[in-house]
Amino acid sequence: MNIPLLDLGSQLKPLRKEIIEAVTNVVDSTQYIMGHEVLGLEEEVANYCGVKAAVGVSSGTDALLVSLMAIGIGPGDRVLTTPYSFFATMGVIVRLGAEPVFADIDPVSYNIDPGKMAAIIEHDQGKTIKAVIPVHLYGQCADMNLLIQAAEKFAIPIVEDAAQAIGAEYPDGRGSWLKSGSMGLAGCFSFFPSKNLGGIGDGGMVVSNDEQFAEKIRRLRNHGANPKYYHAEIGGNFRLDPIQAAVLRIKLQHLESWHAARRENAKYYNTCFAGTPLLANGMVKIPRAVYENEATGSESHRNYHIYNQYVIEVEQRDELVAYLRKQNIGCEIYYPVCLHEQECIKGKIDFHPMEHAEHAALKTLALPIYPELTTTMQDYVVQQISSFFNQH
Repeated sequence: MNIPLLDLGSQLKPLRKEIIEAVTNVVDSTQYIMGHEVLGLEEEVANYCGVKAAVGVSSGTDALLVSLMAIGIGPGDRVLTTPYSFFATMGVIVRLGAEPVFADIDPVSYNIDPGKMAAIIEHDQGKTIKAVIPVHLYGQCADMNLLIQAAEKFAIPIVEDAAQAIGAEYPDGRGSWLKSGSMGLAGCFSFFPSKNLGGIGDGGMVVSNDEQFAEKIRRLRNHGANPKYYHAEIGGNFRLDPIQAAVLRIKLQHLESWHAARRENAKYYNTCFAGTPLLANGMVKIPRAVYENEATGSESHRNYHIYNQYVIEVEQRDELVAYLRKQNIGCEIYYPVCLHEQECIKGKIDFHPMEHAEHAALKTLALPIYPELTTTMQDYVVQQISSFFNQH
């Protein structure tokens, strides 16, 4: 049996005619920069996320970069974030001449540990840390309440890296659920094809409840011009392509059902693993939806974890990866090298060991979780993992 990590073809098939028509309409319009498709997507994403404004940009990376530019991050500033994320989370900090500061992760959710992050903020007293980037990893929101309290105390802006978590929800402790991206000054999304809401190329979005900040993002994505050819500030070319916007508007209509299918697949994996000795013997640790027991059960609050990835923790991880790939099972390691250990910053910035992040980098593995995955496929995946450990 051949089981890819992600099967975009199965997602495309029922939408292909509509997508081709939408792309053709953009081509025929000859309006290839910005336009009504981008404006339409911005309005729809803002409504979906429950925010006042959304600004389409060229990628998730550029969403982070332009947000930090809008805040004014530059040389001499420090930005607090997680060491366990995609490189862009740190890369945008270093590109602006600022210094990344890391707090270790929570070993259950793999998101940044809010207590450790808050402690670093309190120790700094707002002197050098000028922004905080929590990452909502794998489709689950970081624990935000303590972080928000610490950041607000010293007026430090929060930029949510929600690249993997559009639609994920977080309980605010007062009976409400907040969508990822809506809790900080800015929320940054990626529309890379592998995301739950993915385009047919690169794309991203910045969302905010601060309309003045959003307007600044709009200027900066277009070289800082306002009006055209008049530049009071320096920006970049961070515009979202209208072809991507047209495709994403179609896909956004299906996002909730795709989230639900991923959650069902995660639930079935959990049941399958529970039926083996793998959990009891500690050979496999399955992902936990941290806020699951707090859920109201309401249909409007079912996406607190959207499972952009289903990540297990195992011993002999690298050997298991090689074995699964021989069985034609797609799998991926997110992320084998922590950010503080990357070659490009070695010797330039001093960091303390990050115990939980470094452990995750050595032990975690993502399994197929896409909506069209069948239970037969999932049975085969779990059977092959069991077979591996039976042989070892």
